[in-house]
Amino acid sequence: MAANEGDEATVSLVDVLEEDEELENEASAVLAGSDSEKCSYPEGYVKRQALYACSTCTPKGGQPAGVCLACSYKCHEGHDLFELYTKRNFRCDCGNGKFEEMKCKLYSDKDQLNMENKYSHNFFGLYCTCNRPYPDPEDPVEDEMIQCIVCEDWLHGRHLGCPVPECVELQEMVCESCMNNAPFLWTYATHLAVPAATKASPCKAEGEVTNEEGDREEGKNTTEEASTSLNDQGEEKVKSNGVPGCKRRHQEMEGGSPSKAPSECRLKELGGTGTERAEFGAVFWPSAWRTKLCSCVSCKKSYAEAGMSFLLDESDTVLAYENKGKTTEQEQAGTAEGRDPLMSALNTLGRVQQLEIIHGYNDMKTELKDFLQRFAAEGKVVTPEDIRQFFQQQQNRKRRRANAGQYYCS
Repeated sequence: MAANEGDEATVSLVDVLEEDEELENEASAVLAGSDSEKCSYPEGYVKRQALYACSTCTPKGGQPAGVCLACSYKCHEGHDLFELYTKRNFRCDCGNGKFEEMKCKLYSDKDQLNMENKYSHNFFGLYCTCNRPYPDPEDPVEDEMIQCIVCEDWLHGRHLGCPVPECVELQEMVCESCMNNAPFLWTYATHLAVPAATKASPCKAEGEVTNEEGDREEGKNTTEEASTSLNDQGEEKVKSNGVPGCKRRHQEMEGGSPSKAPSECRLKELGGTGTERAEFGAVFWPSAWRTKLCSCVSCKKSYAEAGMSFLLDESDTVLAYENKGKTTEQEQAGTAEGRDPLMSALNTLGRVQQLEIIHGYNDMKTELKDFLQRFAAEGKVVTPEDIRQFFQQQQNRKRRRANAGQYYCS
């Protein structure tokens, strides 16, 4: 965004296209992994899917309920919906006992309740430890929200109890409450998690995540293991693999190799090092941290008791879900053989309607091109008001043509 001489907010056509593409990519990542045509209920408790809560059908004060992507389109069109992003191990509630008279239009044969579903205040449009809506019209502070991978609640960055790393999109976050519910995670956090970011250099702190096995082995000082350097205070600092932390995690995300599994319990081994970490605030983890968790019988039991067995499932991550969605979308695009959506829609109309739409589209395209060329020739930036005026003129012309045609009707 920029401002002209009159301090009017302006936006270039390139800005509009780039923002539109970014929003489309984000939507595709979340929605493409879910079916938009069929209710997901017959699939049981889906490992991960896009979910919505309908405040029209299940208002605050009632029972929380979640509906799948397809039901949000077919059964709750025009309703007030809360977008819940994605949730794990959830079965669509649409039309079950929580919806009184309303029945699912896509799959009506459902149990009264889905006993294994987990709900939170998110299903009533509330988030974070502050229990506020998002966006919050009463909150003047612009703040990003980050999802905890365990409870899947969304928290404001300023309510995490720790600084937010700069490269947060490459990491996973576990909130303080979930960390305390599973104390063994604090042991892993000491050795595997991203150190708290500093205001001076957020990514520098992330780069100090070291390979604990390599630190215990003496004599290995090659660039493949670790390199040392002096900071401004003359203190020695380790940089894993000799590369910045953000780049290192990006490589891990694309297929980095996990650390060698210990012969016994990995958790006990880490707990015996004597290294500790302050147990407060949310914890951010590098993308490949789950591959370094112990999977012995005792630890698996601890994960199950804490309701966190999913930590050992590589396909549980949001990244894996988004990649699945991208793959599905690419396959569908290949099946469509690159057909234009407009042409696909035209094929369902009659001949007269097709000609009217094509002529109208071509006229608008030509007029819009001429309209924008005037701004380009004068070196001006197109403002939102300019675009609104253009389409208002188009609408006025359409009305005049419709009114004029009345005099020629028999």
